[in-house]
Amino acid sequence: MSFNVPAAYDLFMGRYSVLLAPQLADLANVEAGQRALDVGSGPGALTGELVNRIGAEAVSAVDPSEPFVAAVTERYPGVDARRARAEELPFPDQTFDATLAQLVVHFMKDPVAGIGEMRRVTRPGGVVAACVWDHAGDQGPLSLFWATARRLDPGLEDESELPGVRQGHLGELFGEAGLGQVEETSLTVVVEHATFEEWWEPFELGVGPAGSYVTSLDSKHQVELRELMGEEIPQAPFVLTAVAWAARATAQA
Repeated sequence: MSFNVPAAYDLFMGRYSVLLAPQLADLANVEAGQRALDVGSGPGALTGELVNRIGAEAVSAVDPSEPFVAAVTERYPGVDARRARAEELPFPDQTFDATLAQLVVHFMKDPVAGIGEMRRVTRPGGVVAACVWDHAGDQGPLSLFWATARRLDPGLEDESELPGVRQGHLGELFGEAGLGQVEETSLTVVVEHATFEEWWEPFELGVGPAGSYVTSLDSKHQVELRELMGEEIPQAPFVLTAVAWAARATAQA
């Protein structure tokens, strides 16, 4: 699995995550005068939204990928961007008014520890918030891809068993991490794709589990998968609606 090419991520998942970011920031009540942390920032879809709301000097971002940290630093001068894992956030206790994780909890090696760290660095009364695509249902941005790929390869390993991707599980993880009075909801984005090629080609860049699956296939099976996808995709231009499960909680002393 590769998340090391910011431009590839922008083409692949960025087209959805940039629309998700304002909704997660709203859920966390991010507003001027606060300090906020973007955990697992990637190339900065959520970081950019936070900068727009509270200014670069009030935003910090962490990601374990050095290319992503470099991308955030270049795109948003003034942001405190650092290479770090969610499970080991390099900040003192009670530093931020809002700590957010967009589309990253399901990739944490220890989600409970990662969310626990988010709680630790959030001041009492501040907000911890996260969201994850509905990969366990049929509402995620990759649901059509995985369902079609399973027709050719019923035994493939998709993203449906990852942490937080089924309804209610993200809230459970928040509770296990010591957060109380967890509020759960869903966030929805709608993306129009002009052509089949515009939708399909980012899968060939090897980003994330879906991209890694495509690039693991030999050329014959890649062509077979692409042709089958072409049969399943609605006539272009077409619209995909994607749902993410979200949770928020207020940090306590």
